[in-house]
Amino acid sequence: MSNRFLLAWILILSLHNWAAFGSSSQKKQQMPNIILVFVDDLGYGDLGCYGQKLIQTPNIDNMAEQGIRFTDFYASSPVCAPSRCGLMTGEHAGTAWIRHNMNVLPMGQMPIPDEEITIAEILQDNGYKTAAFGKWSLGAPCNSGDPQKQGFDHFFGYYCQCYAHNYFPEVLWKDGDSILLKNETTPVHVNFIDYPLSYATKKVEYSADLIFDEALKFVEDNRDNPFFLYYASALPHSNGEAPVNERFEIPDWGIYADSAWTPVEKGYAAMVTLLDKQMGEINDKLTELGIADNTLVIFTSDNGPTKFAKRFESAGALRGRKRDLYEGGIRVPLVARWPGIIASGETVSKPAAMYDLMPTFAEIINAEIPEECNGEPINAFVKDKRHSQKRYLYWEFYEGDRAPKQAVRKGDWKLLRFNFDSPEKSEPELYNLANDFGEKKNLAKEYPEVVKKLSKIMDEAHKNYQFADVDPK
Repeated sequence: MSNRFLLAWILILSLHNWAAFGSSSQKKQQMPNIILVFVDDLGYGDLGCYGQKLIQTPNIDNMAEQGIRFTDFYASSPVCAPSRCGLMTGEHAGTAWIRHNMNVLPMGQMPIPDEEITIAEILQDNGYKTAAFGKWSLGAPCNSGDPQKQGFDHFFGYYCQCYAHNYFPEVLWKDGDSILLKNETTPVHVNFIDYPLSYATKKVEYSADLIFDEALKFVEDNRDNPFFLYYASALPHSNGEAPVNERFEIPDWGIYADSAWTPVEKGYAAMVTLLDKQMGEINDKLTELGIADNTLVIFTSDNGPTKFAKRFESAGALRGRKRDLYEGGIRVPLVARWPGIIASGETVSKPAAMYDLMPTFAEIINAEIPEECNGEPINAFVKDKRHSQKRYLYWEFYEGDRAPKQAVRKGDWKLLRFNFDSPEKSEPELYNLANDFGEKKNLAKEYPEVVKKLSKIMDEAHKNYQFADVDPK
């Protein structure tokens, strides 16, 4: 780790210490804006700055050149809802309320309970205007998971992550109200949810454009206030209910239209490049408004890629994909930019996770970090080498009737267990990521003492999870 990066985080803390501020109006003006762009199913290798050769992402690559690129950043989970729960609450999957994709009636996924403290609530309580745009996945207006009950002043997009499969829906939701669109759809019944999903037969209004326009408007409207924008784009997630060649829904294939690729590949690449275009527009808007130097912008993904667009090697050299606790399912890109605060061209190689963002944001504004938070401010373990040796990252994954899985990373060692309810029924896998980036050689039998130590961490990290008995209301 370079000294410039350490100085950047030290500067963050000193710059935003409450004692350094004068009047309350001065505090309000100097509080940094935070934009968190959280995309869907984008793989570790999908960006040029992470080695992608075929899909063009010049704006995000430029962000990496002007800021920081994390090489060992991890999602909270290999699927949508629990990944978002870890992000919002700062808890890993051993203690988080939501640990798998559980759909509930009348709409949406298992909600965050009232007592959970979210990133948005911390920022809102400290004078921030807050908004979530895109895919929520953590409840709906009919229950405690409504984003406007969890610290967000405004919401526009999809409450239900399954509805978000369709980019040309008949309806979106804004602050609890349904907004009718001009699209027409065909219902599709699937076995993982109790209400029909859909794909469009008449495509007029593209949700990814509508939602992004609202996000950009929020930035414009709050240029004079400290704000937190959580832009949770559904791009480039597929619509599994659409015909196979139409699953990556986008108005046109743009620069990839004349390529000799399949429709699936063209659609996927066009979606990723659209995300890149939007990132360019966000950073241009901040410059236009004169607030770029007071805005931290972060770009990351909720989990690893799907299996559809194999040409692009979206997981890079990593093993696995979405739904796996191998690196390809949980290691994701993270790029951050903050002109004048974060030094340009830095690469961070220390492991960090999605649930570290809540305490990092709290520390930046000198707010209290909730006791339940498993994450740590990124600056803490970047500065303290001894501290980083104690730190571990932890995951659990549940899906249907399959045996629950666990993974833990401590230093360069990573252990996976594939049936932690009955560990004797499956062989553990141990990898040294420093020497085996692709998790190809299982070292469990060669290093039983490491397996024993990491298994103990797993046992301590896991708290009982009776999701089947949870009342979703």
